[in-house]
Amino acid sequence: MAATLLHDCRRGFFLFLAQVRQTGQCRQFHARRSSRTASTSCQHARDTGSLPWESVVGLEIHAQINSASKLFSSSEVKFAAPPNSTVSFFDASLPGTLPTINRRCIEAAVMTSLALNCTINKKSLFDRKHYFYADLPAGYQITQQRLPIAVNGILTYRYQEGTSWNQMVTKCVRIKQVQLEQDSGKSLHDDVMHQTLIDLNRAGIGLMEIVMEPDMTCGLEAAAAVRELQLILQALGTSHANMSEGQLRVDANISVHHPGEPYGVRTEVKNINSARFLAKAIDYEIKRQTEILDTGGTIMNETRAFDYKLG
Repeated sequence: MAATLLHDCRRGFFLFLAQVRQTGQCRQFHARRSSRTASTSCQHARDTGSLPWESVVGLEIHAQINSASKLFSSSEVKFAAPPNSTVSFFDASLPGTLPTINRRCIEAAVMTSLALNCTINKKSLFDRKHYFYADLPAGYQITQQRLPIAVNGILTYRYQEGTSWNQMVTKCVRIKQVQLEQDSGKSLHDDVMHQTLIDLNRAGIGLMEIVMEPDMTCGLEAAAAVRELQLILQALGTSHANMSEGQLRVDANISVHHPGEPYGVRTEVKNINSARFLAKAIDYEIKRQTEILDTGGTIMNETRAFDYKLG
């Protein structure tokens, strides 16, 4: 076990060193940037007769930790297991049960944070996020907010600008924080029987939430950043990051504003499990917001879903 841990740490450390070269340049780029100008391929501005629109995108990414058991219980983590077959008393929030932290989840979060050039907090705390839904039996989620595992990182990513492969652009996005939290259960809606069934197999699985600053401007950039993060997680072995199995899910926060003005009202598009769909969802939302503002409408601060069938 010790040899395996040492091998994993070495892999993370070498990956961390490989990114350090560009980190200084990225920090200088963000320090001297006073306003964001979208690149040609990401320009979603529309000429309204006065000023164009600029778009702003920030991401919250939930990565399922590659661990044999859950964050606070010894229940097995197994994809596609029979419903409610990997649920402990603690996962079901029965009275009198107490959490026990999974060391593997802590180590995975620290390794990932180092690879993202973050500062590791010597002390971190868990918080309770209260909301009431059927697949959250406790009525709250154990997460981190005020003092997470790590803060202030940088992710460097590349994407193709234009039609030629030699038109590659390198950019950076700041990582606000990396935090640990529980996953919730899953609600299965049966429209035929007019009922909702609850599967708690996923409840309590360890997640790393990677919160990115609003440094991106369009779907193309966001998709490139997510793909780069996916490769880092897979190289470290801290997450399988299989989006089709829900091991990497993305929430996108999007707003538009005129250059030189404060950011506009943002909307959040939740639970996107494909980099391609993420790009489409962001670009659609930017287009929707600019069309509303062009006609004198008001953007609502709301949470939305992306219908991949309708686009």
